[in-house]
Amino acid sequence: MIAREMSSLRPERILMTTDTVGGVWNYSLELSRGMASRGVEVLLATMGQPLSETQRAETAEIGRLEVVESDYRLEWMEDPWRDVQRAGRWLRALELEHAPDVIHLNGYALGSFDFHAPRLVVAHSCVLSWWEAVKGEAAPREWERYRRHVRKGLHAADAVVAPTGSMLGAVKRHYGAPEHGRVIPNGRDPELFRPASKQKFIFAAGRLGDEAKNIQMLGVAACGLEWPVQVAGAECDASGQVPLPGNVQHCGRLSAAAVAERMARAPIYCLPARYEPFGLSILEAALAGCALVLGDIPSLRETWDGAALFVHPDDPAALHRLLRLLISEPELRQAYGRSARERAQRFTAERMVQGYLAVYREMLGAGVAAPAFATS
Repeated sequence: MIAREMSSLRPERILMTTDTVGGVWNYSLELSRGMASRGVEVLLATMGQPLSETQRAETAEIGRLEVVESDYRLEWMEDPWRDVQRAGRWLRALELEHAPDVIHLNGYALGSFDFHAPRLVVAHSCVLSWWEAVKGEAAPREWERYRRHVRKGLHAADAVVAPTGSMLGAVKRHYGAPEHGRVIPNGRDPELFRPASKQKFIFAAGRLGDEAKNIQMLGVAACGLEWPVQVAGAECDASGQVPLPGNVQHCGRLSAAAVAERMARAPIYCLPARYEPFGLSILEAALAGCALVLGDIPSLRETWDGAALFVHPDDPAALHRLLRLLISEPELRQAYGRSARERAQRFTAERMVQGYLAVYREMLGAGVAAPAFATS
């Protein structure tokens, strides 16, 4: 590449991976939308499972976005490694066909493939840090192959980004840290999440059986509350058996627009998470003016300390008391809603996009080296 002034080093086309089964999907769309507004084309390579009709409609609304689909297993799924190899060959073929300036990988293992363009690896979450937080112990030996693949992908990356310092620290502990890894918080467009007339219910978003989101503890704490708790998300865990307390109303899977509408009307958003490297739904609820009640974990303290109420993820009685307090004290509830919305203005899509553009420019500059990692 001919050397140019750093201010002019801007990608024209990005090849970005995403999965269709988790929160990375909304992040990828928000980032793609921001890139498109700056004239940057995004080729979005999907994995995990086929797109839903709702997801297809969401992508159709974004200009300069082309979607190429696959159903390759993700690296954290059962027996994924043959699919990971196939996905790597598929991405290299896409690179040859479309000649992107940057490869943006929202996963780890694919970072070790031999791409021509510089590659960015984003550490959204990982199995080893999930296991540590949720199970309270190190991941069992069967995840050693996963650890090796993740580490290899991180070693090969030209840049590594995480949405919080806590997540970047987890990468350091479990895989060796990039010397120049950086934090770029996730962001959302404030125009998509505005407060409306608040009604009498508590809202949460997360799969009912998800141990990390800890929705089941919210169900226990909901018993005896004056207000109902509405939960949006898939109903069952892997066993297919998740009992619902009587005061919990399960809304099922909702579109992004429907979730935004619930948040606009909800006075309280509650997520007593055990593990949440950033918490995009929390940001959305804060933009909608919800008072936040969150699990007391380092990543959420990092982002929301002083603008939310916190509870230990193993204390449903304390959660019940906090929710009763907010229900009974409207001025306190409204004050926390205002504080959350004010804090949320720090985490806009605009700031996220600017952060990634800065990293892309550095990657496209002369002499960019892959980050060095500590040994483990």
